[in-house]
Amino acid sequence: MLVDNINLIVKAGNGGDGAATFLRNEMTAKGGPDGGNGGNGGNIYFQGSTNINDLREFRYKKKIEAQDGIPGKHKKLFGKNAQHLTIYLPLGTRITDINSDKIIEIINTTPVLVAKGGKGGRGNTEFKSATNQAPRYAEKGTMGEEKKLLLELRIIADVGLIGLPNAGKSSLLSVLTNATPKIGDYPFTTLEPNIGIMNKHAIADIPGLIEGASKGKGLGVEFLRHIEKTKVLVHCIDSSNENVEKAYSIVRNEFEQYNTSLLDKPEIILFTKTDLVDEETIKKNMKVLRKKGDKVLVCSIYNQESIDSLKQALENILK
Repeated sequence: MLVDNINLIVKAGNGGDGAATFLRNEMTAKGGPDGGNGGNGGNIYFQGSTNINDLREFRYKKKIEAQDGIPGKHKKLFGKNAQHLTIYLPLGTRITDINSDKIIEIINTTPVLVAKGGKGGRGNTEFKSATNQAPRYAEKGTMGEEKKLLLELRIIADVGLIGLPNAGKSSLLSVLTNATPKIGDYPFTTLEPNIGIMNKHAIADIPGLIEGASKGKGLGVEFLRHIEKTKVLVHCIDSSNENVEKAYSIVRNEFEQYNTSLLDKPEIILFTKTDLVDEETIKKNMKVLRKKGDKVLVCSIYNQESIDSLKQALENILK
């Protein structure tokens, strides 16, 4: 199961307390202050990853905490700084701070500081002065930042395969790339996005949309948002569909209801499963939808020439 919407609390480490101690040994009965400083608490970073399943570990884990800094000790021993904690998130994850509404998007593998650790407190050695030779106090470490976050995965793929359920998207993905999605001759075989790579370009098989998806019907908007980051759309339509114009319009209408910018993305209209219909039906269907888009292609996963033509068309657009 793909986990793509998570509420998470992150808590950076607290700073260690400074020590208020005095030198005492067999040679010195009443020595001066020797309390060391506390260590800094650990920061929490988010870093991009190509593994879209990296959010799975948060399905049940709802709070992430970094380590606290170690308190200072006598003999001017400074406490150790805590290790920073790096959490890997899929590229395309959007992070919203629930309290401030600040938004961060993970678009590359550069670590992003999300919660800063507390600063270690100063030991009493730091407070010694000409007028205060024996300070009996030390500084407490400061608290690490704590934030309530909403993590939303929006897959970053160059190409999005879209269309109604059972339009042949998963089969197409398997021949275009090295992906091995679940394939079956019934609606909603795909219940989560699958990703494959074609000549360094990521292709995502977006689960089938239905009428009313933008209002939460069926698989709803859970997967509409994955389309937003794609550069080009391949609109798959089953060649055996009795009303290809309606099949095309249903998906486009959902785009308009959800986010009109999706309508402006470069699009290839692709008739799939052409091996199941005759040549006359193919020509009729292409004529119907040529007025809808500039690029209308046909393919069958059993016809390598048609697959090669699709690959070339995608390469030309992505250049």
